[in-house]
Amino acid sequence: MASCTDSVYVLMYSKMFAAEENVDFRIHVENQTRGRDDVSRKQLRLYQLYSRTSGKHIQVLGRRISAKGEDGDKYAQLLVETESFGSQVRIRGKETDFYLCMNRKGKLVGKPDGASKECVFIEKVLENNYTALMSAKYSSWYVGFTKKGRPRKGPKTRETQQDVHFLKRYLKGVVELQRPFKYTTVTKRTKRIRPTKPS
Repeated sequence: MASCTDSVYVLMYSKMFAAEENVDFRIHVENQTRGRDDVSRKQLRLYQLYSRTSGKHIQVLGRRISAKGEDGDKYAQLLVETESFGSQVRIRGKETDFYLCMNRKGKLVGKPDGASKECVFIEKVLENNYTALMSAKYSSWYVGFTKKGRPRKGPKTRETQQDVHFLKRYLKGVVELQRPFKYTTVTKRTKRIRPTKPS
């Protein structure tokens, strides 16, 4: 027959196990996403962002931003660089070389230099499988467009609005932009051997 002490240990263990099952990791991911990661290898992807409201694709037309691009349009081709753990990204128009940014008034603008935190967005995959892009600098402000493809100002956007929902669409026939990372080990045997003079 189990002792009273054993029963107490079993009860404590079961409570701990139950508590661990109810842990919500979203807060941890949210905190990690906000920080820069200068250690991990950055990824570069090429795709289009289809707007749920306009039925077209985001375009980076130099300093002007719209969601009126047709499928395959050169201005709708976006180079997306992963910035950190989680999904901090910088988005650049392949044709114009301008970055998608959000200024302090919440307006979407194109900038030739994407070094500012105004040009960093947090990719959030929603329950409906759409993607939302939240500003890393201005929390709770999202990239959004009207039905006519005009940019919405950040303060007027919410995660639940269809205006901020996008689908990633990869271009047909586009191969991976980065070469696969190869690990090499240098040993005495792999060092180049100087050619011997012919006898």
